[in-house]
Amino acid sequence: MSETAAGVEARLPIRSDLDLVWVRQHVRQAAGTLGFGLVEQTKLVTAASELARNTLVYGGGGEMAADHVADDGRGVQGLRLTFTDRGPGIADPERALSDGYTSGGGLGLGLGGARRLVHEFSLDSTPGTGTTVTVTSWAGRPPRQREEH
Repeated sequence: MSETAAGVEARLPIRSDLDLVWVRQHVRQAAGTLGFGLVEQTKLVTAASELARNTLVYGGGGEMAADHVADDGRGVQGLRLTFTDRGPGIADPERALSDGYTSGGGLGLGLGGARRLVHEFSLDSTPGTGTTVTVTSWAGRPPRQREEH
């Protein structure tokens, strides 16, 4: 493991509201270590907070894995966050990613909002098995272009 990755890589449980605080703190610290600017850090922490809360509330708890990634061709540092749960899964992932959809009492901006805040986003969910959401952000890269629907 590189010296940079030493303070970045972690596996954190998500089983309570207190764990959500630890996730946010770790993501902010790791992003700062990798050279993310304040706005980039805030976007990534916001996405991580939403995804961790979904893991807890809808997935019944799970884990966040934080990993250092590097784009060696450009010398850019990145942070990959993977949120995993063994909950009921998402029956219609595309619908869940659309703004306005909510399976709870929220505004319905969670998954779609998180997707807009990061450079790379993938969602893998099987009803009855659980959900894995993986996001990656790169320090110093322009934000994702908004997808037209």
